[in-house]
Amino acid sequence: MGSRVITVAQDGSADYRTVQEAIDAVPLANACRTVIRVAPGVYRQPLYVPKTKNLITLAGISPEATVLTWKNTATGIEHHQAARVIGTGTFGCGSTIVEGEDFIAENITFENSAPQGSGQAVALRVTADRCAFYNCRFLGWQDTLYLHHGKQYLRDCYVEGSVDFIFGNSTALLEHCHIHCKSDGFITAQSRKTSTESTGYIFLRCVITGNGKKEYAHLGRPWGPFGRVVFAYSYLDACVKPVGWHNWGKVENERSACFYEYKCFGPGSCPSKRVTWCRELIDEEAEEFVAHSFIDPDRQRPWLSPKMAIRVPYSA
Repeated sequence: MGSRVITVAQDGSADYRTVQEAIDAVPLANACRTVIRVAPGVYRQPLYVPKTKNLITLAGISPEATVLTWKNTATGIEHHQAARVIGTGTFGCGSTIVEGEDFIAENITFENSAPQGSGQAVALRVTADRCAFYNCRFLGWQDTLYLHHGKQYLRDCYVEGSVDFIFGNSTALLEHCHIHCKSDGFITAQSRKTSTESTGYIFLRCVITGNGKKEYAHLGRPWGPFGRVVFAYSYLDACVKPVGWHNWGKVENERSACFYEYKCFGPGSCPSKRVTWCRELIDEEAEEFVAHSFIDPDRQRPWLSPKMAIRVPYSA
């Protein structure tokens, strides 16, 4: 089945003025890829893609030009329009919430504009399988990117924050991404709860940068006791603390957390100074983490291809 294209522009020159109106127009139990082309602009509105609406693509011209933003926190300063359905707190405070499967975004900025010190303020929560993000930005401070459930692929993206700003219990591969640590904190808080879960976060050929200061950010801490995170072939800036990882104040997490590094480099890469309970992978161990099969074990390659996101629909 082919795809359909609908357009959004705030000046009234497109099919809809707001992104949420375009999402609402997608049929329930959607079985056809629907591309929502968003004209440049700053769209100040909470967004919700429900479970009943799959196969949606949001496409902008560039992430700097197309910004989806809202100010909300876990304490509910400004309630999300979907709060009556999904609740409040960290789970419900995302500026954008995606629950429809096979969601794709390209050239979009997702922002939570709550200022530093506001507590949990999610820019994007994803609770859906087979979602992909290409050349997107995720802006915020604490809990910026909530990769909650399902499988996600991020390529050429930018993620910024301070405390636990990439977190949740999904299976995610971030490839060629730029991760920026704005202040003291923790890059990841992965929440795998048992050793049998296949979830985890892989940072493959990424760049980790800081604000110019040294040794103030941890690579991660286990939100769940079996939290699993791998940094492979990645550049680590001097902002990364030599110890690398944190046990979240629980010694017992040191026996279960799976925190790995593999052939990373840069001033923040200090294998000899890392906590004793993290490990540098050997080649054979790294194989399962440094390939797309980690998030695509059934080799359903189309959802990992940018061509499926934009280039085919745009030429239609």
